[in-house]
Amino acid sequence: MVQRRLPRPSELRSLLRPAPFLWDADERRLRRAASIADLRAIARSRTPRAVFDYTDGAADGEHSLRRARQAYARVEFTPTVLRDVSGVDTSREILGRRSSLPFAFGPTGFTRMMHHTGEPSVASVAQQFDIPYTLSTMGTTTIEDVAEAAPRARKWFQLYLWRDRGPAKDLVQRAADAGYDTLMLTVDTPVGGARLRDVRNGLTIPPALSLRTLADGALHPHWWFNLLTTEPLNFASLDATYGSIEDMINKVFDPALTIDDVAWLREAWGGKLVIKGIQSVDDAVRVVDAGADGVLLSNHGGRQLDRAPVPLELVEPTVQALGGRAEVLIDTGITNGADILAATALGARAALIGRAYLYGLMAGGRLGVEKAVSILSAEIVRTLQLIGVNSVDELRPSHVRIRPNG
Repeated sequence: MVQRRLPRPSELRSLLRPAPFLWDADERRLRRAASIADLRAIARSRTPRAVFDYTDGAADGEHSLRRARQAYARVEFTPTVLRDVSGVDTSREILGRRSSLPFAFGPTGFTRMMHHTGEPSVASVAQQFDIPYTLSTMGTTTIEDVAEAAPRARKWFQLYLWRDRGPAKDLVQRAADAGYDTLMLTVDTPVGGARLRDVRNGLTIPPALSLRTLADGALHPHWWFNLLTTEPLNFASLDATYGSIEDMINKVFDPALTIDDVAWLREAWGGKLVIKGIQSVDDAVRVVDAGADGVLLSNHGGRQLDRAPVPLELVEPTVQALGGRAEVLIDTGITNGADILAATALGARAALIGRAYLYGLMAGGRLGVEKAVSILSAEIVRTLQLIGVNSVDELRPSHVRIRPNG
């Protein structure tokens, strides 16, 4: 028979521990986020549908993105126990310099569309955490302004080549002058992918004021207020070209890009050269033969060719084929620190994240980007400890296997 009694006041006091009130609305919102998926959910509620879908979506049926994520879900770690993992080292040398974490911020276009503070906020977080930041040619902040916002950050510049090579030469020189140490040439955009969410949403750059967007604005007044009361949203490295994303790519980018352009950039650029958008072992070998220091295995986040190869499945054969002549990087589908460790165990030097930090940016500006890095960092530390290794550099292919059916 259970005997009941009234609780004593002292016992109630020990149970009543309300979280301290946070005056900053972004901090209150972000406090409940424990994963990148949580940041995604907050981002979805904070931004207009067209903006969220631009970040979240992919091409055609979105098979490429879905398969990339499914590949990470099929990873199975093989831990060892009875190891001292009281302290772990998460740092990694990437393209000649040490990074505090085995990942970098990848290039994302139109970043001020996701949040009005844009690229400078992201670059300053990269500086804070001592990881590389990549500015996109399609960015909304200039090369020089990003350098000023994060003078101590390690900065990379992502380059698209368009029909007129003159502007590209100018951008390469400006990046060198501003202290960017790595140039990343994207080669998987001869034409724009069919991003159907953007088509259905009628997304343009800058966002157009229509009956639909005005109605959406009533649900997201803060976003529209920030857009309309800050500098106009435009491309910082391109002449203003407005319209749909696909139309702009098809008008500006060069479908005649060849391996000769890689050799030309190798001569023009004195820093590290990475080729982004590699989707086969043969192409990885070709660009390294032409002078690349690294290859980024990527299907553009699933935003170009649908049903493209899965980057994670290319890591081991690419590493073997290159034989240490160049570093192998990876992106697409990464939503957890364990994803990053799986790729590095298979032989990737590091990963690049895009959506993961953009969800944070949309959820809470600079604080949201910090939150994204903190989440990934904690997942990396915890996973290393549970695998039974003391550093990222200790990971080997023997630490993972890919299950055939999830």
